[in-house]
Amino acid sequence: MKTSTSKIALAVLMTLAGGQALAKDSIELNGFDMTLEQAWQIAEGKAEVEIDGKAEKRLEKAFDTLMTSARLGKPVYGLTVGVGLNKDQKLFDASGEMTEEALKASREFQYNAFRSHSAGVGEPMDPELVRLGMVVRLNTLLHGQTGVQPEVADLYVQYLNHDIIPVIPSQGTVGEADILLASHVGLAMVGEWEVFYKGERVSSAKAMQDAGIKPLNPIGKDALSILSNNAFSTAYTMKGFKQAEQLLEVAPTTFALSLEALNGNVSPYLPQTNDVRPFPSVQAMSETILEQLDGSYLWDANAERSLQDPLSYRTSGYTFAMAQKAADELEKMLLIQVNASDDNPAVVLEPSKKYLKESQLQQYLVEGKGGVFPTANFNPLPVAMAAQQLNIALAQVSHNTAMRTLRLSDDQFTKLPRFLSAPGNPGHAFGAVQKTFADLHTRNKQLAQPVTFEGLSIAGNIEDTFTNLKLVSDNLIQITDNMYTMFGVELLHSTQAIDLRRAKNPDLKLGEATEELYDAYRAKVPFVKVDRPYTPDIAAGKLVVEQF
Repeated sequence: MKTSTSKIALAVLMTLAGGQALAKDSIELNGFDMTLEQAWQIAEGKAEVEIDGKAEKRLEKAFDTLMTSARLGKPVYGLTVGVGLNKDQKLFDASGEMTEEALKASREFQYNAFRSHSAGVGEPMDPELVRLGMVVRLNTLLHGQTGVQPEVADLYVQYLNHDIIPVIPSQGTVGEADILLASHVGLAMVGEWEVFYKGERVSSAKAMQDAGIKPLNPIGKDALSILSNNAFSTAYTMKGFKQAEQLLEVAPTTFALSLEALNGNVSPYLPQTNDVRPFPSVQAMSETILEQLDGSYLWDANAERSLQDPLSYRTSGYTFAMAQKAADELEKMLLIQVNASDDNPAVVLEPSKKYLKESQLQQYLVEGKGGVFPTANFNPLPVAMAAQQLNIALAQVSHNTAMRTLRLSDDQFTKLPRFLSAPGNPGHAFGAVQKTFADLHTRNKQLAQPVTFEGLSIAGNIEDTFTNLKLVSDNLIQITDNMYTMFGVELLHSTQAIDLRRAKNPDLKLGEATEELYDAYRAKVPFVKVDRPYTPDIAAGKLVVEQF
């Protein structure tokens, strides 16, 4: 039977409609107001990226300012200084264009900068984090204070939209710009490195040719701007922050379920008690915890309930509050970091007039176009310190969850069978499982140790201080990952305790939120009637925490 013309037309329309439905969103970046969610959308391949028109003009103006500065004989790294030829040769001819000799010397400097700084080690970064770092660097370029050719920003866009991912080692930065890591991006853009493209690891030259992209022809400050920034350490910080936010989102519900498992006392979380010493963050967190218990049996008087629970239960509101406060501060610092320039030097198009009359500042100014100023903006200490504080706060959360889980195995506190053993179970129940969260908590304490002041004086004793931002962020990522597992183990205990209580009192009511978490966990992990391997249960519990 032949298909009618109308049916063919309908099929075509449906195909087109489906294609449009599957089309990616487009996010326009301008260098000033990118959200962390937008950055993740682009990094995860859920959206393509475009450059705002005003941002393009800023790039052009900044590049012109930089080149004008060079024409005036002012020091510009890689253009008027740092290139041997430029010490005794004219840079510009009578028409105002760079001489061939100067162009050649500057370009050789650019290529050599990429090559000599590509010295990272370790396994390649996760491709998604490479993309995230490139999104961050693109947006900070668009802030308009780097002085790169506009073509550099265009290349970041093309790499992201064609999913060309430079192979970047994961180690080798001390937190004063990721120069030994980010340099691999520049090396890829000039066609001298490898990338992940269409599921394969290939030469960047081949990938760019296939995608119809012209390699970069660097000049001026291009190399320095591509390699000297903190975009990739920032990407790791963003991952750690994202995991911490998820952890803290589920933390009050996880704790509230444990409080129900203990038959604990709500008194430490009441407004009547927290208004006595009104720390705002503690008050807010206490209210959040009580909201999880809406409808719970804990609101009914119970003769077996203790007047005061172990401190790990009574103080968990404080630990969650301080961790959330630290996370909020980190988010503020990240939003500044990803929407500003961390370049040195910085091309400042509209400098503040304060101090401009001083002769020291006059040497940085460029014919009313702004100026090229040396900076310390490559130092990401505000981000590193905020992430480090979150690590410390999460270690406190880790301590409390470990202690709460131990108390749930103790019949002295629960009035339930020791180690939450089911009736008729002749085995160990949860006695041995304690070593798992004891190990993870010890690791968390080690990972939370401050490292921002660690390092060696290098580069001829010029680089003599550090932030170790990526190390701090690596630690944050690992702490939160460990905490997912620890919360999962806590759920293994709290749900078991709830079921043991319900065996005595089938009408026992949980809070609406805690019942939802209980159900989500029980859908993956059944009640433990007799001893079994707990490794699969722990893995399943971790997934529940990550996805709840």
